[in-house]
Amino acid sequence: MVKRRIWLTILLTALLIIISGCTQINEPITPESKGFWNEYIVYPLSWLIKYVAGVFGGSYGLSIIVVTIFIRLLILPLMIQQTKNAKAMQALQPEIQKLREKYSSKDMQTQQKLQQEMMLLFQKHGVNPMAGCFPILIQMPILIGFYHAIMRTKEIAEHNFLWFDLGEKDPFYILPIVAGITTFIQQKIVMADTGQQNPQMVMMLWMMPIMIVIFAINFPAALSLYWVVGNIFSIAQTYFIKGPNIDSVRSGGTKK
Repeated sequence: MVKRRIWLTILLTALLIIISGCTQINEPITPESKGFWNEYIVYPLSWLIKYVAGVFGGSYGLSIIVVTIFIRLLILPLMIQQTKNAKAMQALQPEIQKLREKYSSKDMQTQQKLQQEMMLLFQKHGVNPMAGCFPILIQMPILIGFYHAIMRTKEIAEHNFLWFDLGEKDPFYILPIVAGITTFIQQKIVMADTGQQNPQMVMMLWMMPIMIVIFAINFPAALSLYWVVGNIFSIAQTYFIKGPNIDSVRSGGTKK
């Protein structure tokens, strides 16, 4: 039930973000653009990309790389908390399994009791099962905002970087393939680091990279560039961030 509620929240939020972001796609973004989406997400991203490009001699490609790293650094505290929670959740799996066996009956009263006991277990060990949702919910409007900032800012959309135009699809499909590969590596590291080997995770390990490649093939190369840089940052982050000591979690609390 908890997982269903989490994924339902994510899907509904993503749907609202996508709906709010699909308007005015053909209108240039300017300081005069009105609306919450334009004023607080799209225009600030457009302005930041142009400002950083000015620092790097007018290279909007380098600017996107720098801005991506900057954004990842801003949300790094949430990502660290997500990683630590994932590892703590894995450490608590034996206790969670015992509770599921104890309250194995499928009637509503028993399942409610199971949920209560699990929440008490999470509170006891300082684990937040919702922590994994926050980075996703934050990155969704940023990703769509990047798309709008690129497509609605003529200087960015028409800029050439390496072998591609930022506002056009990668003609050689190199970035989409790299995006898929880095997504696979990122998920593989997370699975190995947290010990998550359930069938759902294994399925997502293969499905997510395929989906990313399909989407990246049809989106501007600049968006693929953002995704690749973000993936590389996440891979390094997952490698260096250490979660709580498993024995410490099982014995009564997460290690700070």
